[in-house]
Amino acid sequence: MSEELDFVYEEAEEKMGNAIGHLERELGKLRAGKANPQMLDSVNVEYYGTLTRLSQVSNINTPDPRSIVIQPWEKNMLAPIEKAIMAANLGFNPQNDGTLIRIIVPPLTEERRRDLVKKAKAEAENTKVSIRNVRREGIDGAKKLEKEGLPEDLVKKFESDIQELTNKYIGQVDKLLEIKEADIMTI
Repeated sequence: MSEELDFVYEEAEEKMGNAIGHLERELGKLRAGKANPQMLDSVNVEYYGTLTRLSQVSNINTPDPRSIVIQPWEKNMLAPIEKAIMAANLGFNPQNDGTLIRIIVPPLTEERRRDLVKKAKAEAENTKVSIRNVRREGIDGAKKLEKEGLPEDLVKKFESDIQELTNKYIGQVDKLLEIKEADIMTI
């Protein structure tokens, strides 16, 4: 392939990899009944007038599969952390004992599990759409190069290569979804 097509291919591969990384982070936020520090990734705390990630003002541990313990680095952060967790509307009821905050992760109901699977499927579908958009952008870029004088056979080869790449990444999305779905539905 020409250098231009190599560049377009590498850029497409990087963007598809980023889409997979994003999906992994989003699926990590969906709780599957087991306590996980990632569940609190979306929580931001008011810290000296600035919204700061919870993980940057405290230590977050999971001493057992049903609880999360948050130990702030400064004792005066207990109330703001508790307030931020409630405001994040994650379905948790934080318990402040004066030195740390404990969250008991409630077991999931069957209905809640189905909702989480729906969310996971929607996230996976969004990722597939973004991967397909990257493929389309790559093919459009190749066609533009063809108009500028690149041989047609190179462009056809590129199109089949980028389709293979797309299939590979969509397969990864399906595998991640399958794993997450099994994780959510396991009691």
